[in-house]
Amino acid sequence: MSTAVNFRSFKQKVNHNKKAMRRFLGKLEKNPPRHMQKIAEIVSAEVWPEVDCLTCANCCKTMSPTFTPKDIKRISAHLEMTPQEFKDKWLMYDKKDDDWMNKKQPCQFLNLKDNKCSIYEVRPADCAGFPHLTKKKWTDYVHVHQQNIEYCPATYKMVEKMQAMVVK
Repeated sequence: MSTAVNFRSFKQKVNHNKKAMRRFLGKLEKNPPRHMQKIAEIVSAEVWPEVDCLTCANCCKTMSPTFTPKDIKRISAHLEMTPQEFKDKWLMYDKKDDDWMNKKQPCQFLNLKDNKCSIYEVRPADCAGFPHLTKKKWTDYVHVHQQNIEYCPATYKMVEKMQAMVVK
């Protein structure tokens, strides 16, 4: 059973450790230890029993996934809308990053009473993979982890555990 997230405590730890954690990740990116992918998999397996996402949902409250054309087609069909109707109602196009994203936060599909996703079965691939702890190639996602430290308790715990495991 996962542990409930104490969001106040999490934010305090982030404010205190964010810079050092980002520096640590930068060093790992430049000079990853041998078997970095295996280390990430081991740490990920240790992290998930410690984080109950349903007591947090900060990703859904403060971030937007990117919606791929496949996501838009799948979700709009699930909602019995055309892809264009779906985009018009819920999404905005970010020209800078060439991405479709939510118009608002928290996510329109998040139930704020229980932090559950109303389209969980057909959610965007970005949501399904979040926070990308074991995404291959791990070093290609360091910039994502550096950002997610302050949004995701699982990412924070991953970096905390890596700091303890990996010689700096």
